[in-house]
Order: sequence, then C-alpha cells, then structure tokens
Amino acid sequence: MKQTTIIACILICGLSACTPKKQGYYPDTSGYASPKGTKVFEPDSAVIANHYQIPDWFRDAKFGIFIHWGVYSVPAYFDAWYASRMYDVGTESYKHHLKTYGDLTKFGYKDFIPMFKAENFNADEWISMFKDAGAKYIVPVAEHHDGFSMYNSVVNEWNSVKMGPKRDVVGEIKKATLKNGLHFGLSSHRAEHAWFYTGGTRIPSDVQDPKYKSLYGECLERPQPELNSTDATGRTGSNYRSREIFVAHLYELVDLYEPELFWFDWTVGISSLQPVMYQFMAYYYNSALDWNKEVVVNTKYGYGDNIQVTDLEREKSDKIKKYPWQTDTSIGEKAWGYIEGETFKSVNKIIDELVDIVSKNGNLLLNVGPKADGTFPPEVHERLQEIGAWLKVNGEAIYNTRPWINGCEGEVITGKISADAGEPPYTAQDICFTKNGDVLYAISLDWNPEGVVIHSVDDGMKVKDVSMLGSTEKLSWKQTPDGLKVSFPKNKPSEYAHVLKIML
Repeated sequence: MKQTTIIACILICGLSACTPKKQGYYPDTSGYASPKGTKVFEPDSAVIANHYQIPDWFRDAKFGIFIHWGVYSVPAYFDAWYASRMYDVGTESYKHHLKTYGDLTKFGYKDFIPMFKAENFNADEWISMFKDAGAKYIVPVAEHHDGFSMYNSVVNEWNSVKMGPKRDVVGEIKKATLKNGLHFGLSSHRAEHAWFYTGGTRIPSDVQDPKYKSLYGECLERPQPELNSTDATGRTGSNYRSREIFVAHLYELVDLYEPELFWFDWTVGISSLQPVMYQFMAYYYNSALDWNKEVVVNTKYGYGDNIQVTDLEREKSDKIKKYPWQTDTSIGEKAWGYIEGETFKSVNKIIDELVDIVSKNGNLLLNVGPKADGTFPPEVHERLQEIGAWLKVNGEAIYNTRPWINGCEGEVITGKISADAGEPPYTAQDICFTKNGDVLYAISLDWNPEGVVIHSVDDGMKVKDVSMLGSTEKLSWKQTPDGLKVSFPKNKPSEYAHVLKIML
C-alpha cells in the first residue's frame, strides 16, 4: 500500500478498517513504480522495449468484443459523438436535439443521465453471448469522450455508481468475464474529453454553466493528429488541468480493475501527451508484474510496435506485420454506440475480415452497442451466434495460429480494402493462410464446386494430406507446377469461409 493512501485512509477512516480501493483511495500519479514499489519498467521507450513482450494470450486470442455503452445510448442518434455534435450549430444532431428535446440551456447532455437506467443490464448474459460467439477477450468502454465514467470512480463524480444506473458497470462486466475464463480489458477515451464539448461554448448552452464544468471539461480546441508537435498541440496536451485528471483516471482504472488490456483512442499519440503515456505504460507494466499477468496497451499512433500493440480503426493491413496488431471495427455500419435505424454488417463480411486480419498477424476487436436499457438488437444476437457457429467448426485455423510466409493470395484480397468497405467481391481463389506447427490452413473466402488452385503451395513443397474442416468427405488433391489443386466436397460445411487443412 502506498504511504499517501495509508495517510488518506487514516484521515478519513480513523482507526476503523479501511479498504484503500474504496474509502480513502485516490490514485497517486507522482511516479511510475507499482503500488508495491516494482520499477522494472521506466518511462522510456528503449527501457520498455528491453523488458516488454506482447503476450501469447493476446496473439492466440485473435478475436475480442468491444462494448460502447453509455449515456449516449439514450438519445440513440448519430453515434457516441452525439454529446459533442448536439452543440455544433448546423449539424443534424444539433437540429435533432432542438426539435426533440428543446433549448440547450434547458436540456443539455447532462439531462440524459437520469434517463440512462440500464434496467435490463445483465453482465452474465452479455458475456455468455460473447463467449458463445467465440470471443476470447472483452473490452468495455470505461469512459468515452463524454466524460461519464462507467465505473466506481473517485476521480470523476459523474459516474455510473453515483447516478444513472447506479451500478459499477465495469466491475460487473469484469466479474462475469473472469467467471467465463475470458480476458478482461477496458478502454479510456478521457484524453479526448478536453475538447469534446467546445461547441457548447460558442452558443447559449448548459456547457457554460460553472456547476457542470467537471462534466463538460476544459472545452479546448481539438488537436490535429497529423501535427505531431508540441507547439501545435500544447494547448491540449501539456498546459491544462484535464491532463492531470486524465492520468489520475488511468492510474485509478489500473489500481481498481487490473485490466489485461488497455485501449486508447488517437489523442494519446500527440507529442505533448507522450511523456505521461510513457509514465503510464511503465506504471501499468510494473503493476502487471505484481499481478503476475501479461498485459497489452493499444494505441493508434505515436508509439513503437515493440512496446504496445498498434490498433487500426476500421482499417486492415495489406501485408503481414512483424509485430501483432489489431483492427477495431463495429458490427454496425453507422455507429459505435446504439442508434435507432442502425444497419449491420453481414456475417460473411465479418468472418472474411477476421480471416484476412488474422492471416496478417492481427486481431479483430469487434464492437457492439447495447441499448440504454442494457439489451441488444436482435441483429446483434443473430450475427454473434453465426460467428460463433463458424468458429466452432473452423476455430483451429484462427486461434493459436501464426502467419505463414504469405498472408493471402488472389486478385481481390491482395488489394488494400477498408474493414468498413462494402461487401467485398471475393471469389474462391481469394485465399488467406495461417499455420500452427506443421499444419497449414488455406482459407477460401467463397465456394467453388470445382475446387481451387492454391498457387502459394507449389510442387516443391511436400504435402501429406488435405482435408476441409467440418467435412468428412475425402478430397481429391494434386500438386502441380501451378500450385496445389484441391477439389471441394459435395456439401458445404458452412455458408462462409471454407478452411482447407494441409498437412506438411
């Protein structure tokens, strides 16, 4: 226990029993040593790289679930960014808000909080559904840009325990996640909070009311991620109170919830936030040593691939990457949080993206957005069930695998396609590869009754046998100078990507 925590405990609790993570607790952000004094990692990229290794559990997991749920699920309009856009004159969100809720001086974002009741939220049911879908790690949003904490925060009075649901949402999800044998992570978007409500300072609104400053924040100008310099970003990085609060949030989340993964949005990459992020990484990694856990940090840019895992939002890689990476995208085509009128990606597209990403040494973090009451649209249930059914048959080509010498072959799949592009026109000749020991998996993204020719497997390789996962039919196959020619079985084992298991 830290000395400052002990002192605070005595002051508040006197001589009575006091749990530092509850009464009297406040994060000490003055250093990077763990609460037990561990200082293996230091706030320096070279030192971190010397000691850090991306854990095998993450490399083996391949598929996780991201959860965007918060106050923004109440208006259920536009996206999780509604809180910002409703104060921007001329936007559809602004027009919608005035028409639906009225004057922004009388009904602001804060007024949605009592409406966020989460009356049907059941963490056990959520995690059971995600586990059945084949997910191996779960990442709820601990706090989005809106500044409302979905956990029992001592740093932020605007939290889900004190108001709204009056429940520790993050804590309940963690408990259910661990009970189901899955890995627990979380995300913090607090770095974006400093500029999220700036539009409300330009028009008459409740953002300007001093009573709500702790919710609406500093209201600074949004930094530009492409201008990675202190001069360009200093206003929103090194010279404001929000930076101190941001770091306190991070330490608090580490101390209270011990996540195995910590996901960040893009603002943490600006140069003026990098020093505190290196300090945070050192603190997090040192703390994980005390927990005897291997952990992961996800960022969008600004940090080496050897000290954290780079996340590509709604994008993929066109080649195998040396270090593990991750794509985050949403099951919905329009938004991250729940909105009315959402349309959803097809199961075929999601599975094809998973296959492509895994073949390039990546993971897929698929986002879902619950309704304000804690339930999911039926389209989410249906898609997750089908993904899980496919993985039950074909998961051995996904989990615990590593990249082969080629990621994919085929005219369509070798082009760089956004993870949010329309339904890709893949053919059976668009094939991605994974391997596990002496087993090579060739995953064809469409069906061809005549079979396929796998050009990357030439007649110089010694193939012992070829079969298709989910099928008991004996396949006809032949090695030729043009590649491995394989017939498909008469009956499809799945409606989606088809896995050829090649024994070498």
